[in-house]
Amino acid sequence: MMWRVALATALFAVSIFASAADAPKAVRIATYGFVVAGNTTIRGTALVDRVIEEGWLEQALNKRGVKLEWVPIVGNTGAVTNESFASGRIDFANYGDLPSVLLNAGGVRTEVIVPSGRGTDMSLLVPVGSTAKSIADLKGKRISVHRGRPWELGLRKLIEANGLKYSDFRIFNLDPQAGAAALAAGKVDAHFVNGGDLLEDKGIGHIIWSTKGKPLHFKMRAELWGARDFAERNPELTQLVATAYVKASYWVAQEQNRDAVVAIGTLNGTPERVVRKSYEDPTLSWKDRWSPLVDDVVLEHYRDVVAAAREDKLISKSLNPDELVEPKFVNAAIKSLKLEGYWTPWKLIAR
Repeated sequence: MMWRVALATALFAVSIFASAADAPKAVRIATYGFVVAGNTTIRGTALVDRVIEEGWLEQALNKRGVKLEWVPIVGNTGAVTNESFASGRIDFANYGDLPSVLLNAGGVRTEVIVPSGRGTDMSLLVPVGSTAKSIADLKGKRISVHRGRPWELGLRKLIEANGLKYSDFRIFNLDPQAGAAALAAGKVDAHFVNGGDLLEDKGIGHIIWSTKGKPLHFKMRAELWGARDFAERNPELTQLVATAYVKASYWVAQEQNRDAVVAIGTLNGTPERVVRKSYEDPTLSWKDRWSPLVDDVVLEHYRDVVAAAREDKLISKSLNPDELVEPKFVNAAIKSLKLEGYWTPWKLIAR
């Protein structure tokens, strides 16, 4: 009988040792990098900045002997982040919807760990002095958009909502900086981009359409994504990351913290007036803007993204969009933080 006890004790010790040996030495989170005065910073994005400032996640990981590493991504965020996931250099990333779908269709499986609010606004700009008032006025004209980036789906939806087709326009594949330069130089007749308020503020173009005040299915989404194999092997660490982001969502969602959130938005060099304007939306309350809930709005969005990617032949592999979203980490975080009922799940938007 004693040998059985000794064997069980030995096996338990071996399992503990193996578990410790297999545990990652660091949790690596990629996020947007901004170049300010020649230096790269990750400060300037509300949720990430709050997670950093609060310090809870770093402390919780340190107690487990795990470091927190932030990985700034500058330039073509989607492509660089996808390559980083594929090569195993990161475990989580804050970035957009379409690149994530392309990555998963290519066989590298990731999933939404925490949705980042109700979406990001996009704009259609025309040169200052243009007589165009709507997308219909641009039929047959030159429109620049960075293809394969999250905001391309927004342009597609705008065109289709007006009974038009992509083929009705001359689409130029330009990154945001090149597109803005082309707009300013009159080389294109319109520029479709994430945001747009800063370009208008600089006098580079004039916004004739934006997703502000529009149904949520028009907006772009960027979430906290996680590598599926990491989440499966390290559910406790993944839960810590998810809880930190939900804590951050709760903090930024409080009206009394609005000015602080605006101040965070200026850390990447954006003027305060532009940050404030970017948050203006008459149909979206400040609290709802930051909802981390996995609800019909989130699920329907990824169904749209996958369908559009298939139609545009950006992906050929069958992909179940509902498998891109894993709600259990957010749900557990909401419960542990006693935030049940703080945000209300939204139902499908009438089309």
